[in-house]
Amino acid sequence: MDLIKSPSLDGQILWLIGVWLLYFLVHSLLASLWLKRLVARRWPDWMPAYRLLFNLQSLLLLLPPLYLTYAWKGPFLWQWQGWGWWLANGLALIAAGLFLWSAGYYDSGEFLGLKQWREQEKRVEDQEGFHISPLHRFVRHPWYSLGLVLVWTRDMNVAFLLTGSLITLYLVVGSRLEERKLLEYHGKRYQRYRERVPGLIPVPWRYLTPKEAEELRRDE
Repeated sequence: MDLIKSPSLDGQILWLIGVWLLYFLVHSLLASLWLKRLVARRWPDWMPAYRLLFNLQSLLLLLPPLYLTYAWKGPFLWQWQGWGWWLANGLALIAAGLFLWSAGYYDSGEFLGLKQWREQEKRVEDQEGFHISPLHRFVRHPWYSLGLVLVWTRDMNVAFLLTGSLITLYLVVGSRLEERKLLEYHGKRYQRYRERVPGLIPVPWRYLTPKEAEELRRDE
C-alpha cells in the first residue's frame, strides 16, 4: 500500500474525528449568546444577516465531514437485512416525514434568517414566541430526536459508527446548551415545560395533552 497516497486507518479516523469536532466547535461558538451579544454590541449592522450567515456556514462546514464519512471504503460492521432492513428504513422514512411535517410549525422565515434580514432586526434574541408544536408535547427537541433515528438506522462501517457516535454526543450536549438560551428567553414558563416533557427520548408517562400545552403557552 502506498502510504503517501492512501492514508492509514488511524489517520482516516483522526481526520474524521477532527473535522467533526471542528464543525461542532464552530457551530456552538457561533450559536452562543456570548458571541451574538458581542457582534450586536460592536458590529450591530451585521446582526440582520447573522442568522443567514450562520446557516450558510453550517451547511458549508458540514460538507467535509459528510464527504469523509461517505467516502470511507472500509467493510461494514453491520448491515440491516431481512425484516431489520424494513424496520430500519421504515423508521427512517417516518422520521423524515415527521421532520417535514413538523417544519410547518416553525417560523421558517426566522429559522432561515430571512425575517431578520427583511426587517433589519438587530436584537440578539429569537423573535418567535414560545409555542409547543404537536411533537414538542412529547420531546423538547424533536428534530434532534428524529435526527438520531436517521443516524442509527443506517448500515454501519467505522466511519458511520464514529459519525453517529459524535453526532449523538453533540446533540445531547447541544440540547443542554440550547436550553440555557431558552431558559433565558422564556424563563419560568420554559422551566415548567422542561419539568413535564423529556428532552430527546419520549417517555410514555411524560407528555402534554393539547389542552395542557395551550395552557402552558398562554401562561406568563
